[in-house]
Amino acid sequence: MLGGGLERGTNALFIGSAGVGKSSLGLSYAIAAAQRGESAVIFAFDENRGTILARATSMGLPLQEFIDAGLLRIQQIDPAEMSPGEFAALVRHSVEEDAARVIVIDSLNGYLNAMPDERFLILQMHELLSYLAQVGVLTNLILAQHGLVGPMDTPVDLSYLSDAVLMLRYFEFGGVVRRALSVVKKRSGNHEHSIREFRLGAKRLKVGPPLRRFNGVFTGTPQYVGDAEPLFEEDSSDAQE
Repeated sequence: MLGGGLERGTNALFIGSAGVGKSSLGLSYAIAAAQRGESAVIFAFDENRGTILARATSMGLPLQEFIDAGLLRIQQIDPAEMSPGEFAALVRHSVEEDAARVIVIDSLNGYLNAMPDERFLILQMHELLSYLAQVGVLTNLILAQHGLVGPMDTPVDLSYLSDAVLMLRYFEFGGVVRRALSVVKKRSGNHEHSIREFRLGAKRLKVGPPLRRFNGVFTGTPQYVGDAEPLFEEDSSDAQE
């Protein structure tokens, strides 16, 4: 879907409703980096360490193993106790002193709470992302939209600062709430334009075939115009964000 993946020195924005899987997708990138022997840091504004570890365990991701090996670190951030400048300095320290190659900021909603105005967030992120790009770090940004199904409201628009944008949405079909994933932007190369169903389950992240027989998936209530479109069967072991 990403035409070969996300390149070093770029940033990706994962955007979607609460619980749709943005954090889990970002976590999978951090663990993939650790599996390559690279250092990764997750800056968690919204969740505590225990919740992240529990989600990783439910998905079969060896998060604790890489934390113990010193390849992955979870840094909890309280925006009420840390200024935006202090946060930027913390990120720089992770890159310059800990040699972090993948940074996950989860989420920008929590970061926005530390800002007096969204304009300050845009300026701060522009400066921070420019620095991370120069030093060859892959940065994944998580942003939660307001709403679940239907029209969505984004608290701040950072899409023009992002090198890639991955949109995650819920949609309903046959009385079942499902998830859809699409790459809507990638500056550094070609990408797939189709929408695919995806699922977070025990020990896997599954991506299905393109939903070519559906119209209006991102509206939340698509119309099906085919007769044999493969959708995932129901699985009671699904993991949540």
